[in-house]
Amino acid sequence: MGTTTTYEAVIGLEVHAQLLTRSKIFCGCSASFGSQPNSQACPVCLGMPGVLPVLNKRVVEFAIKTAVALGCEIAEWCRFARKNYFYPDMPKNYQISQYELPLARKGALEFPVNGLTKRVRIHRLHLEEDVGKLLHAGTFQAADYSLVDFNRSGVPLMEIVSEPDIRSPEEAAEYLRQLRAILVYLEVCDGDMEEGSLRCDANVSVRPAGTEELGVKAEVKNMNSFKHVQKALAYEIQRQVRVLEEGGRIVQETRLWDADQELTFPMRSKEYAHDYRYFPEPDLVPLTISKEWIDEGRTTLPELPRERRARFVQQYSLPHYDAAVLTASRSLATYYEAVVKTFPEPKTASNWVMVELLGQLNKEGRQIAESPIPPAELAALLTLLQRGTISGKIAKAVFEEMYRTGKHAEIIVKEQGLTQISDQDELLRIVEAVLAQHPGPVADYRKGKVQSLTFLVGAVMKASRGKANPKAVNELLRARLEGEGEPPKGGG
Repeated sequence: MGTTTTYEAVIGLEVHAQLLTRSKIFCGCSASFGSQPNSQACPVCLGMPGVLPVLNKRVVEFAIKTAVALGCEIAEWCRFARKNYFYPDMPKNYQISQYELPLARKGALEFPVNGLTKRVRIHRLHLEEDVGKLLHAGTFQAADYSLVDFNRSGVPLMEIVSEPDIRSPEEAAEYLRQLRAILVYLEVCDGDMEEGSLRCDANVSVRPAGTEELGVKAEVKNMNSFKHVQKALAYEIQRQVRVLEEGGRIVQETRLWDADQELTFPMRSKEYAHDYRYFPEPDLVPLTISKEWIDEGRTTLPELPRERRARFVQQYSLPHYDAAVLTASRSLATYYEAVVKTFPEPKTASNWVMVELLGQLNKEGRQIAESPIPPAELAALLTLLQRGTISGKIAKAVFEEMYRTGKHAEIIVKEQGLTQISDQDELLRIVEAVLAQHPGPVADYRKGKVQSLTFLVGAVMKASRGKANPKAVNELLRARLEGEGEPPKGGG
């Protein structure tokens, strides 16, 4: 049954960030990723009888720094709670988390999206321990059996919960990008969504546009990329609208995103807070956070993405798009600034970093820290191009060789004899030969077909194996073509 009702989405995100500490939140086990299953677990991780948790101070410092960066109100004291639930990846059948007294509340994150500035309020920021990881054998939706790895159990998690201020999948994806950038800049989380160190759950509902009452929400899990977040929310919004338009009702439930089929499907009915039977963690005393501790977190803040982006636009006269790309990660922004420190042409440097370098790194799934070309070497290549020692085409070929071998630009140019030809007499000989070989385009140009010049420039560049100075070639060709007399005879 059709309807003319227009619906709007209401979205809130719960982001879980694994913190970059060496050890876990309540014990001394390593928190590193990628070790043999169950090789980084102890009686505390496994919830054995008689064990006692000991809070990792570094975890609290990372949370305070993040709360300051997000403009949160940090509590003078907070406490941990037991969140009771019965899943096979949580051996003690409860998770140590924070509930009614979290570490921080009432922050906000502002970011540009679709040409506008969006402001999303932060409801709360709290700490908890991660759970183990289930490894399923069989199909995605119906595993034959599951194995459990407890290496992740007890890894420190920071959960950042937004208010339901997000109105579209695009806004949700951009919020997550901006939040990830902040966490990576702060060096409190590596932001790797594929490895699970940054995870996102979304609460989404729909309501008739213009109304204030919230609809029944569904929680969507298992989204491990910005693209998946956007696609999963778009699908879920359409699903809920379809159900309502057909006269059905939305039920509160947790749904999983299947990236292969590009749909969500029910996992379980959604729990309420009272289902978890929260109560204060009896083995941990309340945590007091002093003003000095907060001030220390504030003084150690780096220049954050938003401020660095604005500075790149002002200081380097870059377009907003370039500034956004170059400040997406702290290491990339630092790399770019190292290039322009030696090669002071910001826009040229921006183009080469974004197009050539990032293009090659992204193709291989590598990060800027893994670049085989250091900033000083890229600057040296661009200096050769700026001075006219090599042409733009040769510069790209030299770049590829630098990336492949790690050699310096000057060495590659010297070894392969790639120095640009700028000598007027030598260029003139090549130009005269090309004009003699192509009388047709010469005649066409003189009849007013100016695009023939492009063909002739290309022919000269080909004859010189890309080493001719393009600007000098254009000038010589124009002078020769627009002069009097016939082109020289000969050629083949």
